[in-house]
Amino acid sequence: MWSMIGQPKAIALFEHGLNAANLAHAYLLVGPSHIGKTTLALDLARAVNCQSNKPPCGECQSCQRITDGKHADVTVISLNSNRGRETKLRAEISIDDIRDLQHSVSLPPYEGKYKVFIIDGAESLSIEAANCLLKTLEEPTSSVIIILLVSEELRLLPTVASRCQRIELKPVSVDDVEEALAKVYRLDDDKAKLLARLSQGCIGWAVTAVHDDSYLEQQAKHLSRVMSLLNKSWGERFVYAGQLRNDRKAAEEVINLWLLWWRDVMLTKCDCKQDVTNVDQISMLEKWAQVLSLQEIKRFISNLQESLAQISRNANIRLVFEILMLDMPKKEYKDGDGIPSVSTIL
Repeated sequence: MWSMIGQPKAIALFEHGLNAANLAHAYLLVGPSHIGKTTLALDLARAVNCQSNKPPCGECQSCQRITDGKHADVTVISLNSNRGRETKLRAEISIDDIRDLQHSVSLPPYEGKYKVFIIDGAESLSIEAANCLLKTLEEPTSSVIIILLVSEELRLLPTVASRCQRIELKPVSVDDVEEALAKVYRLDDDKAKLLARLSQGCIGWAVTAVHDDSYLEQQAKHLSRVMSLLNKSWGERFVYAGQLRNDRKAAEEVINLWLLWWRDVMLTKCDCKQDVTNVDQISMLEKWAQVLSLQEIKRFISNLQESLAQISRNANIRLVFEILMLDMPKKEYKDGDGIPSVSTIL
């Protein structure tokens, strides 16, 4: 039983390869963060090592050991992988990681039928590591499958990508995510709808949020801060910009969260509330839709999109956010009912 929710084409491709005994020696799974790349890769690892006649069964000893992360022939390499006493998150996957992989590839499977190597975040391979991996990909070994997982495909060395069978994972429909959350995780309709919308089709995010309430708590905290910035002074806005982490991925996550909120304001302004993502924030969205003009909303959404492009080009993150603080419409609250006044302070 495949644990992956959605992605029927990818699953069908793997099933055909299993039935025909014609699996590729290397796969490249491409898709946004939390789309389910790791889940699908582990599903394949279970399938090729499954002891039942209907792989992956998920219940045999081999499948269970892979699920528990204890199978000797399934290795996951990522920025979080620890080498020796190293505990900090690394900036890149090093050549030493790939040399270890090469040594293991040369050995036969220890307890299963296949050795499976999953390189999570393969776009973070150093140049030396990518070139080292290329040699292994060019000389495939039987009983070995290498699976590369990437969110930013353009950062991966093209020669490495060309040696793999590419499979693109696309966001699942919001309705399918909502249905899966209700059926598999038995969520009530309101929470299933909220998580499905917030996931934007990335089922992995939704599943993680089911098991970790801090995801929704952090979401609410960030949204509250975004809304409060609209009526803050320039000084307070710059203090906020200075508190953000100087980390590209973290900055992109913040801006993408802002984009969702501003898109929701725009949809509310245009009387399309049925399509908003933050369905638990309808009341606040309605208030801000009253005071912000459609032109202001559209202009700031464009500013946010341009900021993402600048960050992808390695612009100074703090400077990007300080400019956003200047570009963001500045409003003030009216005493009493908490509804923003129509007077703009700019």
